[in-house]
Amino acid sequence: MKKHISTLLALFIILLPITAEEAVYNDLRYTIDPILRTAEVADNSTVGWDVKSDVKLHIPAQITVGQRTFTVTGISEKAFKGCKYLAEIVLPPTLEYLSRSAFEGTGIWFNKENWNEGALFIDSCLIATDKTIAPKYMVPTSTRLIAAGAFQGNKTLIRVELPASIKRIDNDVFRDCKNLTKVVIPTSVQWIGQDAFLNSGIWLNEKKWRKGALYIDGCLIAVNADAPEKFVFKDKTPTRLIAAGAFRNAKKVRTLSIPEGVTIIPVACFYQCHELSDVQLPSSIKCVERLAFANCEKLKSATLPNGLEYLGAAAFSQCRNLKSQHLSDNLIGIPTACFYLCSSLGSITLPKRLEIIADGAFAACTNLEEPVLPPTLQHIGEKAFVSCSRFREISIPASVITIKKGAFMDCTHLTRVNLPETLYAIDDETFMNCISLERIVLPKALFRIGKKAFNNCQELFTLHLTDNIHLIESEAFMGCKKLYEIALPPQLRVLSDGTFASCSNLYKLTFNDQLKMIGDGACYQCRQLRELILPDSVSIIGEDAFTECSNLRQVHFPANLETIGTNAFRDCSSLKQPALPAETTIGKNAFKGCKK
Repeated sequence: MKKHISTLLALFIILLPITAEEAVYNDLRYTIDPILRTAEVADNSTVGWDVKSDVKLHIPAQITVGQRTFTVTGISEKAFKGCKYLAEIVLPPTLEYLSRSAFEGTGIWFNKENWNEGALFIDSCLIATDKTIAPKYMVPTSTRLIAAGAFQGNKTLIRVELPASIKRIDNDVFRDCKNLTKVVIPTSVQWIGQDAFLNSGIWLNEKKWRKGALYIDGCLIAVNADAPEKFVFKDKTPTRLIAAGAFRNAKKVRTLSIPEGVTIIPVACFYQCHELSDVQLPSSIKCVERLAFANCEKLKSATLPNGLEYLGAAAFSQCRNLKSQHLSDNLIGIPTACFYLCSSLGSITLPKRLEIIADGAFAACTNLEEPVLPPTLQHIGEKAFVSCSRFREISIPASVITIKKGAFMDCTHLTRVNLPETLYAIDDETFMNCISLERIVLPKALFRIGKKAFNNCQELFTLHLTDNIHLIESEAFMGCKKLYEIALPPQLRVLSDGTFASCSNLYKLTFNDQLKMIGDGACYQCRQLRELILPDSVSIIGEDAFTECSNLRQVHFPANLETIGTNAFRDCSSLKQPALPAETTIGKNAFKGCKK
């Protein structure tokens, strides 16, 4: 299915990489959607190049990744493009969309036997057409799918009739068909893609447009700049569906009420409708797809119905005036960037059986009060709540075992976090710059604390590192200025680079008897440290490890110490330079600025 990447989404990718999960199953690559539990055949354009002989593929209806099962519903636009050795393929009955370009340049494309009267078919799917097609073309009743772009640019077509077996008209299907004047759309069609009729004969016929809107058989195809501020849907033939991106050029539309019976707000339907302030959604809406209301900066109200079953990525992204939202209990996931930069969003009611809050779902919702996270929640994605600066206390459910990278980064008013005893990992930058965080109780099950996890938590003053912690990564507590006393957990082997750097009030640091290495800058500028008793297990002290620990008076060095790095104790002005074994390698300026 052709992906129309918006400017908004491209900008968000710069802020936060939108991670699509990838998987390999039977040597083919897939992209999986953990919310919908679906899979799309990804870029496999090198298939057959290693053996340089005819390849036959069978795409399964389902794939298994770990313990999860995903239904194969799509084939991406570059899936097999240019695979000249691909001679045959069996497509699954679960397939919902595919693209013409996915098969361009393949052995299937060049095999004339796969073409029938100007149309290329694969497994009852219409992939492409050429100039030999009949001007008045009736798509065979056996056809189950029409690929995105299948008729694009075909100058021969005048009229097309679609059979009742067709449920989707995908992106660009009839785009640039200049002579196309008539398409019969059956009631079986439930979805029309973006630019499906752009610059076709129908689109270019000014008489087809009424009050700035183009309709075909009860389907709203597009709305242009002539649409009025208060948009009214056609009532003589009730509107039953709206095409993807239909309102993207409706620069003046302020209010509208979507008719009852419409079930989907499709991809980018109201994208960048900058004047849109109020939308009334009917109870029939089941799905709001990706970018549906993205960048509608004046949108204040779009109450989602209780029957809603799916929300798409960035659906309300940059709706800066949206003040509240209630999410249906039917939803199990809030997708990537769904409410990104909804800076006026003050409250959100989360679904009772929510399982996934995806990457950046509420990023930069600076006015959002902390939501109650349901006990069913399993996954909090990267930067899910970054810069939610009104949060004061958050409780993580027991079903969450890992908090992903930057999930609560820059939550500057967050003072308390309640973690479950089952938590296994706190990922990189999770609580970075939570400058008001005062205390946190680390669970017994915790194994890993990631890079910069608590970096610059300036008010954090008490911390007990539990016994199961095996890994504390670099700069994890850097800049925690009020930390006073730390005892390293018994399983820790390496004190990573910059772990306690700039912890200017750290008075006591107790080492375990298993520690082997103190990393570069591990305690840089810990100016209140008085004494260090290093265990015999320590063999390496890294560069700048204790630089500018100006109150450090005494260090008990292990007898088997092998290396002291460059500048390791530089400017420890209260420390008397010790006598060390001849076997110890001492780096340049390791004790410069110490007492002689």
